[in-house]
Amino acid sequence: MEVLTEDVQLSHADLALLAELAKGVTVDRVGRRLDISGRTVRRRLRVICDRIGVATAIEAVAWAARRQLI
Repeated sequence: MEVLTEDVQLSHADLALLAELAKGVTVDRVGRRLDISGRTVRRRLRVICDRIGVATAIEAVAWAARRQLI
């Protein structure tokens, strides 16, 4: 299932990843919690950032928080 906001689709897995980062969890620990590698987390973050039009993971977290998605 995907969340559509402002013509941007993010999956619940994408939002879970951003929510973990918002809690201050490191990328490697997020990977362990989601049972994926840190490299995969970084790759998914890059895709998320590209989709929503921001440059960094911090901006992606702020974007999702402002829209009350996380």
